[in-house]
Amino acid sequence: MGTDFDDSRFTAIGLFAEAFTGLSSRFAAQLEHHRVSPVEFEVLMRLARSPQNRLRMTDLAGQTSLSTSGVTRVVDRMDRGGLIRREACPSDRRSSFAVITEAGLARLEEILPGHLELVQRWFIDQLTPDQLAQMLESLRTIRDAVNPCATAGSSEEDIPAVPTR
Repeated sequence: MGTDFDDSRFTAIGLFAEAFTGLSSRFAAQLEHHRVSPVEFEVLMRLARSPQNRLRMTDLAGQTSLSTSGVTRVVDRMDRGGLIRREACPSDRRSSFAVITEAGLARLEEILPGHLELVQRWFIDQLTPDQLAQMLESLRTIRDAVNPCATAGSSEEDIPAVPTR
């Protein structure tokens, strides 16, 4: 066997995975308290931070860890729960938008103080400001390489205008 199990590449990706898993488990308990799964929270945050609080379903799939069929199931479940709704795309009948509702925004307002406290304690406070800035730059570089669709639909130019009534 010629594999070098001490290869620093194993260490790099292993540390990244361990850090992500540790943070995710700390966040999951707080989200469960608010009756929201981690993926539902991610969908709510993506929509709340998007222009007009909406994304095309395909863009939402590209920005999350979900497939297009997975995002459809999550959106349908969240639609039934009143947290988001679907809207037809005015320029493409085959496409639809996921839009966060007032109830979805209210749920985020309940969740975010505790969530941000955990982010601060277990992520931000672990790094100096310079380390954090370098890490964010590095993560964007990696994200853009492995998931070029991660920011699809996140600017005003990407979204057709909502017709006025």
